[in-house]
Amino acid sequence: MTMMTSLADSLARAAKSALRQAIVPGVCACVVTYFAYYAIHGDRGLVAMKQIKSEIAQAETVLQQLKTERERMERRAQLLRGDNLDRDMLDERARSMLNLSNARDVVVTLPKLYDANEAVVEKRPKSVN
Repeated sequence: MTMMTSLADSLARAAKSALRQAIVPGVCACVVTYFAYYAIHGDRGLVAMKQIKSEIAQAETVLQQLKTERERMERRAQLLRGDNLDRDMLDERARSMLNLSNARDVVVTLPKLYDANEAVVEKRPKSVN
């Protein structure tokens, strides 16, 4: 029996040793897999970085459009300042805001058309000549 007991103990120790040797690499592999997955698909991973870059590009496009619009508005406002008043711009703004016209002005009204989406589309004249 001693030989059987000794053999059983030897096999048990070998099994425990093999299990211990497999657990550490298995846990390490799980940890590496976890971090690798979140490095790619996490909140700050490669996929999210690609989406953020595209959002930044869209935001920069909008920013450039707004800067252009602001510059245009600043140029128009500069023409209405007291020290550099442009009479044509003042006349245009006054007519627009008061909804008035001069007796010598020719007003052409364009009929409004409705398309399939029911959006108002103005009909433009083909030629004045």
